[in-house]
Amino acid sequence: MKWHYPDGATPLDPDDANGLIPNHITLQSELNTWEATNILQAERWLMRQKNRNLFDELFIRELHRKMFGKTWHWAGTFRKSNKNIGVDWPQIAVRLRDLLINSAYQLENKVFEIDELAVRLHHQMVFIHPFPNGNGRHARLIADAFLLRMGQPRFSWGRHSLNTNGTARLDYLNALRHADQGDIRALLSFCRR
Repeated sequence: MKWHYPDGATPLDPDDANGLIPNHITLQSELNTWEATNILQAERWLMRQKNRNLFDELFIRELHRKMFGKTWHWAGTFRKSNKNIGVDWPQIAVRLRDLLINSAYQLENKVFEIDELAVRLHHQMVFIHPFPNGNGRHARLIADAFLLRMGQPRFSWGRHSLNTNGTARLDYLNALRHADQGDIRALLSFCRR
């Protein structure tokens, strides 16, 4: 199967690509549809997890497994190689733990408004890039689940698909790059437009 990645996506290395579970998938469009169906099922599962701690590594990994576990053997496991984005792979567990501890502290102490905390959580999850693939979709779902728990509406994420090339994806990637430099204003704006 020839993989086609939207701009800014993390390419799968051959070992990760060999982790594809369904053997009937031969086209990128089939993979996209299959993953989208799995993600919808994971979203329904997530909305039933009312008492689960969102700032828990095991929960973060379980959500990724629910989102991609019918697609990839490695779903829910941290990547074991460096990619075109993300921290060095041996640092993933520590950096994720620190992010979750910091996010819980920031929530408890009202360091940021709810939207800003959700954006910062999302950005840092993408920056760490813990999994071989699906990090952006996973981080967006975590941020949305956090917002819903706080009684806020989900983000609009630009009101367009971020999984294909287009203006919305380009704006999203540019906003992430600004956030990488410490300026989250563009990402905050993008998430609610």
